[in-house]
Amino acid sequence: MAHLMKRAPRGQRGTLSLHGMRARGFTLLEMLAVIVLIGIIGAVVVTQVGKNVDKGKYGAGKAQLMTLSQKIENYALDNGAPPQQLEGLAVKPANAPNWQGPYAKESDLKDPWGHAFGYQYPGQNGSFDLIFYGQDGKPGGDGYSKDVGNWQ
Repeated sequence: MAHLMKRAPRGQRGTLSLHGMRARGFTLLEMLAVIVLIGIIGAVVVTQVGKNVDKGKYGAGKAQLMTLSQKIENYALDNGAPPQQLEGLAVKPANAPNWQGPYAKESDLKDPWGHAFGYQYPGQNGSFDLIFYGQDGKPGGDGYSKDVGNWQ
């Protein structure tokens, strides 16, 4: 092995490899190309993950709407009518003599994006209307901002 090593001139010691060729690093252009490719791949991955998170939150919000509807119906069975406000599920209202709650936690009264559910008693589509407004938290919209009601 020692016979393969060539002695480098005085200012260039340590730059020769076993076969006498100069050791070569990456150029700035090569490093920039790799960094740009990593950035592009990262942007695509983040975009896809973001879409899946929104899809998951929207699905969870629809499921939460159905669960909250059942909790309102349980309240109505105990008290003869749905609560005047959703907060009546978590804290006993004055007009609920047979209140067996809490029927829900305060956190159950917010959708996965942290917005309040829409609630109306008496409802236009049944004894009460409960609405999940989606990502934007406002009436109307489409995609992940499309509204879903308990009557649908």
